[in-house]
Amino acid sequence: MVRGRIASFRYAFAGLWVMIRTQPNAWIHAVATLVVVGAGIHFALPGRDWALLVCAIGLVWMGEALNTAIEFLADAAVPAHHPLIKHAKDIAAAAVLLASLAAALIGALVFAPHLLL
Repeated sequence: MVRGRIASFRYAFAGLWVMIRTQPNAWIHAVATLVVVGAGIHFALPGRDWALLVCAIGLVWMGEALNTAIEFLADAAVPAHHPLIKHAKDIAAAAVLLASLAAALIGALVFAPHLLL
């Protein structure tokens, strides 16, 4: 039972590593995450603001992970160009875009009071 749990974490970290290694946008998310965390530390944000930022950051990373998984599955299932596969990939990418826009709005709402002083 414990070994199964440990193995599941290993698989999850392997997936995270694949995403970071193969997806250029994951590097953009990583830099954005570091900038936001650094700014949060600099401004000594209260717990409520940290909770909002952690949810926003997590949402973007989950979106990128699901987008990457969908792309890999689609490419494996249908290597040739297919319009429905293109739609699936475009929609998955749109989900990441929506998550990123929501995260940017949350970031603006959290940091605006500190930047406009």
